[in-house]
Amino acid sequence: MNVFEEVMQAKIQLNGVVLTTPLAENRNLSEEFQATVLLKREDLQVVRSYKIRGAYNKISTLSDAEKTREIVCASAGNHAQGVAYSCHLLKIKGKIYMPKTTPKQKIKQVQLFGKEYVEIVLTGDTFDDAYAKAFEYATENNRPFIPPFDDIKVIAGQGTVALEILDVATIPIDYVFVPVGGGGLISGLSTVFKKLSPNTKIIGIEPEGAPSMKTALADGTNTRLENIDKFVDGAAVKQVGSLNFEICKHNIDDVILVPEGKVCTTILRLYNEEAMVVEPAGALSISALDFYKDEIKGKTVVCIVSGSNNDIERTAEIKERSLLYEGLMHYFIIQFPQRPGALKEFVNDILGPEDDITYFQFKQKNSRESGPVIVGLELKNRTDVLAIKTRMKSKGFQFNYLNDKEELFAQLIG
Repeated sequence: MNVFEEVMQAKIQLNGVVLTTPLAENRNLSEEFQATVLLKREDLQVVRSYKIRGAYNKISTLSDAEKTREIVCASAGNHAQGVAYSCHLLKIKGKIYMPKTTPKQKIKQVQLFGKEYVEIVLTGDTFDDAYAKAFEYATENNRPFIPPFDDIKVIAGQGTVALEILDVATIPIDYVFVPVGGGGLISGLSTVFKKLSPNTKIIGIEPEGAPSMKTALADGTNTRLENIDKFVDGAAVKQVGSLNFEICKHNIDDVILVPEGKVCTTILRLYNEEAMVVEPAGALSISALDFYKDEIKGKTVVCIVSGSNNDIERTAEIKERSLLYEGLMHYFIIQFPQRPGALKEFVNDILGPEDDITYFQFKQKNSRESGPVIVGLELKNRTDVLAIKTRMKSKGFQFNYLNDKEELFAQLIG
């Protein structure tokens, strides 16, 4: 199996189907990190992610007999859109399994791209749940299965991203930051760079709550995680592909884990400063620059912006996760005196002039002198929380701080 040759064949297969997306310098990031930071804008792809490359390459190379049968896939969103669009272009029927937790925007887009050629089945809470059901259905009914990442044709299609980068790059590239879910993109991309630009360091980026590739490389075997944080849905898998792991353990130089809250901060920043709408997985590579700022200073860095299929209904959660990560949102359980003026006293004596109460839940108990209140505070400066705790103690407000009590926080707030 020659992965590089497969990528070259995929380039031909995808001609006229996918867009050659821009590779452009981002001046704000370049100035901030004192480097040349180039963004590969796969968020501008025809289905707003790079996934069309692997999906179309796989489906278009099926045998004529396979194309006459309903194809099956599983996806948290972007692979599904790539498969749906490919089904519509090739006039092939498809059944697409997606987790019930998939953002509504992605589900609607799948139907839009596939039209009458696709049927969507929502099942399970994670990608892995949907994958198991899809694979079971395909096996029992003798249907062609289109894997989202663990397949040579899919890997080759994703690898065409690297060919495009190297086709237009006018200076040597020192680093490429690549988001990692199942590992299809980084497998294909790293293969091309090791062949054509071997001095380029390939850095994989995973969400902190789903460190599948990082764990597998550390263990020396393709480890399956028991539990993951599903927030970065395009990159949250319990286990990377077997073929992808075998390629990556020889090709990639490092894997960085980025906290989900940091990803949210990047999403908001890109929207506010660059008018870019990216999904959580699409923000991973840019989010990781902070963790490599010393190494990339004075270097040329490419960040793969993998997708823009974000759901506007997630905006409130994205904002809150960002504020929590930045230390600007704090939750307490406070024993409030059950007497007139207690809340006014709290606002006047405890809070600063720019502090804001964003959450307040009080359960009155008539037979007691005080009752528990869950209070959420949004602050202007992260250090202000220390003064608030000090003032509550001095004024006799008994409290429990929830931010560092993960399980209790999840039950009461999350």
